[in-house]
Amino acid sequence: MWAEDAVFYQIYPLGLCGAPWEHDGKVVHRLERIEQWIPHIAKLGANAVYLSPVFESDSHGYDTRDYRAVDCRLGTNEDLRRLVDQMHAQGIRVVLDAVFNHVGRGFWAFRDVQEKKWDSAYKDWFYVNFDGDSAWHDGFWYEGWEGHYELVKLNLRNPAVVDYLLDTVRFWIDAFDIDGLRLDVAYCLEPEFLRRLRQFADSCGRDFFLLGETLHGDYNRWMGDGLLHSVTNYECYKGLWSALNSRNLFEIVHSLKRQFGPEPWTLYKGRHLLCFADNHDVTRAASILNDPNHLPLLYGLVFGMPGIPCVYYGSEWGLEAKKQPGGDWNLRPAIETPEWNALTDRIAAMAKAHRDSAALCWGDFQELVLTNLQTVFRRRAGDEQVLVCVNADANPYFARFDCGAAAATDLLTGQTVRLDGGLELEGYSVKYLKTI
Repeated sequence: MWAEDAVFYQIYPLGLCGAPWEHDGKVVHRLERIEQWIPHIAKLGANAVYLSPVFESDSHGYDTRDYRAVDCRLGTNEDLRRLVDQMHAQGIRVVLDAVFNHVGRGFWAFRDVQEKKWDSAYKDWFYVNFDGDSAWHDGFWYEGWEGHYELVKLNLRNPAVVDYLLDTVRFWIDAFDIDGLRLDVAYCLEPEFLRRLRQFADSCGRDFFLLGETLHGDYNRWMGDGLLHSVTNYECYKGLWSALNSRNLFEIVHSLKRQFGPEPWTLYKGRHLLCFADNHDVTRAASILNDPNHLPLLYGLVFGMPGIPCVYYGSEWGLEAKKQPGGDWNLRPAIETPEWNALTDRIAAMAKAHRDSAALCWGDFQELVLTNLQTVFRRRAGDEQVLVCVNADANPYFARFDCGAAAATDLLTGQTVRLDGGLELEGYSVKYLKTI
């Protein structure tokens, strides 16, 4: 699967392109702004882009009106196809957000139910009860997603709904030539629906990647043979920033050992989960860390740990934003052009090291050194061994370990490093050491 050694870049198009918060019915070709970001994405070292919702919606994209038309606030179907083609020309794959658990109140089939009630051919597409009423006085009650009644839950046990959604995916492939899907709230989706979707992906004639949004629990419920290829690693997302803020690297390393360690009982050995420092739903990494010196270290862990690294637009140069009540638009800002600074340089070096290293893409995980502020862990695939070394303290630290080698090349700097029973780690440092 192509995604397993990829580096992802996430864009929230409605935000980045400066679209109005509410659907205004006006066609504006805002997707053209993203075309200007392609050189930046390639320079950063990402070879896959995940686009948050792009189809017609009531507001934020996750309240779909029409799965088969690009939101007019962003442009047209032709605009999206041109954007995908341009990314493909630069060797960048494209994954779209698939919001299949729920739709907006403006979704065409739900509007038919509002108009025709019992006589609607689509009443069984949703969980409707005509003995109740909604807050909008529709004359019937319906199930909303997690109490959000602007998001109408789809009945994925209805074969007609499943067929419609799979036909939609086929339409997306034919119309836009996409390379995969990110399934919104995959933890809410029916397992049988996920199996049907995987069967479709396996038979569609291309290497089609399925990524699911999962927050907690055993990810094997949604990921594996016959299910999704990958899921979001929220367990380690929390551990990454929390371990640095609490000066307790045991938290993140123990999560990684639980997930990928050498013991036979570990949960996700051989799987490739999506790992990230932040995204469109959470506080930006630069705003959640107590010590700004830890920001490059956080990315050092993201690109050094098992999984598929993903960078959220703007965070590569340290953009700040805190999650606030009442909406997440501040997390999804309009940006005309990308920026580049010292942090971006370091992340680009990490992305290149990850993509060029079989051990960082595919290797196992074994802890060699662990203290509250330092860790060294080994990633190994075949004959290649890479040591990921992190010192979260301001002071130097001599890390003692035996990795069976006397020297290594730092993949981030190209320098040769001597390993005399270990090595000294400079303050606030990250190294990826490929042993020689």
